[in-house]
Amino acid sequence: MSLNKIQFYNTLTRKKEEFAPINPPNVGFYSCGPTVYNYQHIGNYRAYVFADTLKRVLEYSGYKVKHIMNLTDIDDKTIRDSQKEGKSLKEFTEFYSEKFFEDVKVLNIIPPLKFTKATDYIDEMVEIVEKLLKNGLAYKSGDGSIYFDIKKFENYGKLSGLVLEEQKENASGRIKTDEYEKENAQDFALWKSWDEKDGDVFWETSLGKGRPGWHIECSAMSMKNLGEQIDLHTGAVDNIFPHHENEIAQSEGATGKQFVKYWMHLEWILVDGKKMAKSAGNFYTLRDIISRGVNPLAFRFWLLMAHYRTRVNFNWDALEGAETALKRLYGLYLDLGETVGSVHQEYQNKFKEFIEDDLDTPRALTILWDVFKDENMSNADKKATVLDFDKVLGLGFANLKEEIIPKEVLDLAKAREQARVEKDFQKSDDLRKEINALGYEVKDTTEGQKISRI
Repeated sequence: MSLNKIQFYNTLTRKKEEFAPINPPNVGFYSCGPTVYNYQHIGNYRAYVFADTLKRVLEYSGYKVKHIMNLTDIDDKTIRDSQKEGKSLKEFTEFYSEKFFEDVKVLNIIPPLKFTKATDYIDEMVEIVEKLLKNGLAYKSGDGSIYFDIKKFENYGKLSGLVLEEQKENASGRIKTDEYEKENAQDFALWKSWDEKDGDVFWETSLGKGRPGWHIECSAMSMKNLGEQIDLHTGAVDNIFPHHENEIAQSEGATGKQFVKYWMHLEWILVDGKKMAKSAGNFYTLRDIISRGVNPLAFRFWLLMAHYRTRVNFNWDALEGAETALKRLYGLYLDLGETVGSVHQEYQNKFKEFIEDDLDTPRALTILWDVFKDENMSNADKKATVLDFDKVLGLGFANLKEEIIPKEVLDLAKAREQARVEKDFQKSDDLRKEINALGYEVKDTTEGQKISRI
C-alpha cells in the first residue's frame, strides 16, 4: 500500500508540515494518558478521542502505528487522594484505571498497543536520572531530591517559546510539586526523596529512598517502548509547559538525540468560557452524559464537528443537537439496506483530502452528509463509502442494527395512522404524545410512518 501524504501542525515548529516518520511506514506514537485518581472528565476525553482519530487517520493512510498511552498511577494527586480514601495506591489507581477502560470502550476508542503504568517503569526512570547526573544536567539537593538544572540545557523552552533569562524571576528556584504555573520556570524534580506525606509510597533505589517526579515518567515509558526517538507525541495545550517542555529536556539531556519529531496539541473544552477542570468544579464525566440518556458516541460526534485546535464550549443543548444529527445519520444508514457495494472513489478522495490536512474532521463530516444526499449513488455504494469513512470517524455504523420497536408502540402508531385516515387530528396528536412518552417518535413520510427512539 502506498503511503498518503499527510500534513500536521507541529507545535515545535509552529507550522503545518508534511508528515515524514523516521522509519516509514512505521510510526512511533506516544500520547499522554490519564492520571488515575478520579473519573476522567469529558475535557480529558477530547484528548483521547483526538489521539484515537489521529491513529485511525494514520492507519487509513497506510502507516503501521505503534501507539503507547501511559497511565499515571504515581504522582502527588494519586498519593493524596488514595490516602484520603484509606486505600493502598495500587487498589485506588486500579479502580479508576478500570473505569477509564470502560469509558474508552463506550467511546469506540481503539485501545493503544499498550497502556503503560508508571509504577512498572521505576528502573527505567532511575536509569535516565543517573544519565542526567552523569551528564551534569541534574543535581542532588540537601534533602536528597534530584532536580534538573534547566539553565544547563541549551534549548530549554523551544517547545513552549519560553525565553529563559538569567535575571528572570523564579528562573533558578526549585519545583518539587508535579504541576506548577505557566512560565514559572524553575528546576524541576526528577526524583523526590521520601517524606512523611508519601506514607508507604516509596522505592529504595540507587538514587535513594523516594519516588519519581511526574515528568520523568513519560520519558521512561516512551523510550522503553518506542525507542529514544519517536515520531509523534500528543497531549492538550496545557501539557506544553511545563510537562512536555520538561520531557524534552530530560530525554534529550540523557540521549543527546531529538526526542520527538512532531508534537501535536489539542485545545480545551470550555464551560461558560472557562477551561473545564476538576480543580474548578466545572466538569462533567461520561457518566453524566449517559445518565441523561445521551448516546456517548454523540459526544464523539460533537468533538469531530470542531477542529481539534479550536476551543469548544460545552453545553447540553449543543450535545443534544449533535445527538439529533447523529440519529439522523444512523437512520439514513439503516435505510440503505443490507447490501454493501463499492467505495465511491471521488468522495473518498475528498474525504482523504480533508482528514490528511491536519485532521480536518469538520469538513470530512460534510462529505459524509453529501454521500447520503447523493441521489445518483446506489444504496449499496453509499453503505460501502460510509463504512470506509467510519474507519476514521469511529461512529459505530458497522454495529448498527434495525431496532425492534415494542408492540405497544407499534399498536399506538397503527391507531394513530387510522386516526389520520379518519382526519381525527386531535386523536392523532394525543397518540403521538403517548408514543413520545414511551421514548419513541413518529414521523410522517411519503412512505408512511417512521418510528425511532427519541
